[in-house]
Parts: sequence; structure tokens; C-alpha cells
Amino acid sequence: MKLAVIPARGGSKRIPRKNIKQFCGKPMIAWSIEAALQSRCFDQVVVSTDDAEIADVARQHGADVPFMRPAELSDDHTGTIPVIRHAIEWFTLQGRTVEQVCCLYATAPFVTAEDLNRGMQVLQGNDCDYAFSVTSYAFPIQRAIRINGQGRVEMFNPEYFNTRSQDLEGAFHDAGQFYWGGADAWLQGKQIFSPDALPVMLQRHRVQDIDTPEDWMRAEWLFKAMMQEG
Repeated sequence: MKLAVIPARGGSKRIPRKNIKQFCGKPMIAWSIEAALQSRCFDQVVVSTDDAEIADVARQHGADVPFMRPAELSDDHTGTIPVIRHAIEWFTLQGRTVEQVCCLYATAPFVTAEDLNRGMQVLQGNDCDYAFSVTSYAFPIQRAIRINGQGRVEMFNPEYFNTRSQDLEGAFHDAGQFYWGGADAWLQGKQIFSPDALPVMLQRHRVQDIDTPEDWMRAEWLFKAMMQEG
């Protein structure tokens, strides 16, 4: 079976109740659930949560919550891979064979069904463990600067001071939306950011981390603008 797992613990601190806070007319998690359902990629769309209210909201929007995530996998320090491994192991104990899993973040309102389908095709059409969403940096990372202990400016890579931006190698970062992977890769805890992973490119304007109230405000502005143009 192909499984979508949406991790959504209840303990968000910087934006309280972030996963079910209203975002452009819906609970935040609803956007991810709907994209997963619309993609028709999955035999089951599951929300992994430790929170009863999140579980109720998830079910209202069409996801399944067949188990509650244990407390030891619900703190600030638990990574993505153990959460996905737990979901695979739960289904295995029910006699269900999981072949591929897409970890889809609950705070990814810009994700689309088409993106998820592209990720599935990349994973299935290539010899790789994972396929995940990435986007390009808007500015050359080789020309990044730091503020030192004396409040002065320093370049991280001063050797590139005189290099034209267009002559520098492009750099990319995790878009923080979804991670397709084979069940074995998740179970073995294989590293996602490795040569055994392939990128699924997204445009920069459809990528926004939502970790602070300022992030949230910017994401809503972008989302509303995209909806007006769409």
C-alpha cells in the first residue's frame, strides 16, 4: 500500500495550536489533507498525532487517525523518521504491507496534488530511497555574510567577494513540504539528505516555512495573492 502520513503533534510553542489554527478559511492541516486526497496517490491518508482535538479536526477533513502517537515520539526533539517508522510498524502489525510512504507536513498549505504526484513518479521511476521537495536559494550562498562578536560584518567565504553572482553555483534547500520514501528506507532510518535522494523542484514563491507569527502572516499574504491569480 501507499501511505500518506501527516505528522501533527499538539505541542507547538511559537504558534500555539499551529496545526489546526485557521489559515485562509480552513484549519492549517486541512490543506495538506485535501492535497493528499486529491492526488489519488494513496491507499490511506493518516494523521499521526498525540492530540485528541487535532485528531478530530483531521477526521472531519477526510483523514484517518487509526492510532494515537505515543508520548515518547511527541516531544520537541523527535525527528521525522521515527514518526514515520512508527506508522509503518503499526500498519505492519495490522497485517498491512506498506511499500511507499509520503511524509506530508501539516503546515504545507502551498503543496498541491500535482506536486505529490510528481514526487511519487520520481521515486518510482528512479533508483533512489527518497524524493522530496526542494527550492532554490534566492541569493548566492557563497556571498553570505555574518555579524561577528564585535558587531562587524564578515563574509563566510571571502574568496568569492569578486566573483559575479551569475558565475556561482546555484544552491537549493529543503522546501519542508513532503518526503516520499520506500518503506524500507524509513524503517532502516536512512538519511534523507543524501545521494540516495532525488529532488522535486518547487518554485520559490510556493515555499514558506511557518514557524513564527511573521511567517504565518507572510504565508497568508502569498496564499491569498495566489488564489486571486489562480
